Amino acid sequence: MPIWQNARHLTKTIYQISETDNFSRDFGLKGQIQRASVSIMNNIAEGFERRSNKEFMNFLNYAKASAGEVRSQLFVALDIGYIGSEQQNQLDEDLERLGAQIGGFIKYLSKNEK
Repeated sequence: MPIWQNARHLTKTIYQISETDNFSRDFGLKGQIQRASVSIMNNIAEGFERRSNKEFMNFLNYAKASAGEVRSQLFVALDIGYIGSEQQNQLDEDLERLGAQIGGFIKYLSKNEK
C-alpha cells in the first residue's frame, strides 16, 4: 500500500533526525515525535487488517491526526534549533502530502461504504 510505504519512509527519517545532536538528548520530544510517526504507519496497517471500511476509515483518521502531530512537533524542533528550516520545510511538505493521501483514501472508502 503506497500510503503505508510513505509513512514508513517518513518514520525512518524522523528516527534519523531525532538521533542527532541535541535532539537525541531531548528525551521528551524525541520519544513523542518517534511515537507519533510510528503511530501513522501502525494505524494504517491496523486499519487495513480490520474487516470493514468503516473501521479502516477510523484508523486512517487516527493516522492523519498523528501526521498533524508530527508536523507540529517538527515546528518545536525548528524553534529550539534541533533542525534547520530547510529540513523542517521538506518534512512538513512530505507530511502534508501524506495527510492528503490519507484523506483522499478516506473519501474513496466512504464512497464505497454507502
